[in-house]
Amino acid sequence: MRKDTGLNVRIVGSPEEAVRNSDIIVTAGLILKNPNPVIEDDWLKPGFFASPVDFDSYWKKSAFDNCDKFVTDDREQCLYYKSLGYFQHIPEIYADLGEITAGKKPGRENKNEKIICANLSLAMDDMATAIKIYKKAVENNIGTWLEL
Repeated sequence: MRKDTGLNVRIVGSPEEAVRNSDIIVTAGLILKNPNPVIEDDWLKPGFFASPVDFDSYWKKSAFDNCDKFVTDDREQCLYYKSLGYFQHIPEIYADLGEITAGKKPGRENKNEKIICANLSLAMDDMATAIKIYKKAVENNIGTWLEL
């Protein structure tokens, strides 16, 4: 991976070693209805940003309790999953990403805020591919520009 990406990739011996003092944390393991979470609040440094793609499977309640903002891409979907038994330990949802993007609620307000953003639907995939679709349309001079 180091050769392919140019990033400093290193192997660690424990979840704590992987997480402690990290600025950005993405967990992407199995989504478990009855998880055995391992990520402790005291491993998390001020100002971290986390994206638990695997819902709450690897995050202890204390880690959620001590974050400053818990954000999701779809509040209703997150609450629906909670009704099914997932996300039992999340704090109150601060905002949907759309509310932050539209300027209705502020995103990060200071460098020490601890933010967890659970992206549940395909919005991440949409955002990753949208720019490619847009560029292809411009290259081929197709599509219609809409004033919003």
